[in-house]
Amino acid sequence: MPSALPDGEPVPDDGALPASALAGAADRPLGFYLHVPYCATRCGYCDFNTYTATELRGSGGVLASRDNYADTLTDEIRLARKVLGDDPRPVRTVFVGGGTPTLLAAADLVTMLGAIRDEFGLAPDAEVTTEANPESVDPAYLAELRAGGFNRISFGMQSARQHVLRILDRTHTPGRPEACVAEARAAGFEHVNLDLIYGTPGESDDDWRASLDAAISAGPDHVSAYALIVEEGTQLARRIRRGEVPMTDDDVHADRYLIAEEALSAAGFHWYEVSNWATSEAARCLHNELYWRGADWWGAGPGAHSHTGGVRWWNVKHPGAYAAALASGRSPGAGRELLTHEDRRVERVLLELRLRDGVPLTLLHPAGREAAARHLADGLLRPEDYASGHAALTLRGRLLADAVVRDLVD
Repeated sequence: MPSALPDGEPVPDDGALPASALAGAADRPLGFYLHVPYCATRCGYCDFNTYTATELRGSGGVLASRDNYADTLTDEIRLARKVLGDDPRPVRTVFVGGGTPTLLAAADLVTMLGAIRDEFGLAPDAEVTTEANPESVDPAYLAELRAGGFNRISFGMQSARQHVLRILDRTHTPGRPEACVAEARAAGFEHVNLDLIYGTPGESDDDWRASLDAAISAGPDHVSAYALIVEEGTQLARRIRRGEVPMTDDDVHADRYLIAEEALSAAGFHWYEVSNWATSEAARCLHNELYWRGADWWGAGPGAHSHTGGVRWWNVKHPGAYAAALASGRSPGAGRELLTHEDRRVERVLLELRLRDGVPLTLLHPAGREAAARHLADGLLRPEDYASGHAALTLRGRLLADAVVRDLVD
């Protein structure tokens, strides 16, 4: 949930969508993203739309309180029901992210999920995920989530090394995320993810291998591994600028990615998106696949983004302003844009190329198809997929995915 919002046209006070956005909706899956913007402390690398108690003090009063946040978010879910009208689709995926969703009481997360169930219904095989900070859950909390309908959980592990966690300003202790996996399994969670970050200043190859070994040994069925991106305006960016910590480079990131691919593949994980590995198709994150494949989702919460039928909109950022809009009966939408056919084509190429299945060659313009042929010859695209009409990345292609996609969108 990036902190910066784009420009766009105004969102109507009632949140109404153009008829074109709802046309053919029954043929597209529908997901919900619920943003919880609260954090106990701010991590030095984080650029998300999150707030600590200190940052909220005096800037929104009770409206910005996390104590009544579940009720406020429920108001937006009810607004979604009005906007989508008689849309018959049950919700296929729910993803609660942040921030730190597990700073809220488990009962609050269950209440938010219950509002979706009451207003829309959940598909029989709905995937229901929450992110969790390892230090903010215990067995009783996890059991309450599972009993309330959550069946997938994602723990922010980042690293198994204390000095790396310290640079990232992560407060959990090494070993706690692995213990959380066992507690989640004991609570009945079917799917468990661990998030890792590589390329932190001061991290060595051996540190990264140790983090991968610890994550794999914990027994999740999904691992996400992301290269550290140093965002302007963050504490980490300021520390690097002052020379307090070194900056890693693209070659280091490439080496760490190859280490991850080797370790995860050997342990029975299979990549299905450039930064995501799962032990089976059922273990994949279906909610993220909705994003990558351009399906429909409603993002509820401050700064959350939504997309339905080629219309994208985003909410006001501050929790106080968000709550005030809903309390007055208005949509919290800050702006929106209507995507053109070309916009949607470009986004499909950008996102689907990152998937193991790749992007259909029929989506590419002539210049893009010529570029695909060059990248095939250079070993960046898989010949067997190209022969069946798809541009799909090889391992080397994954390392150069950004460069490849820039050529293919032409």
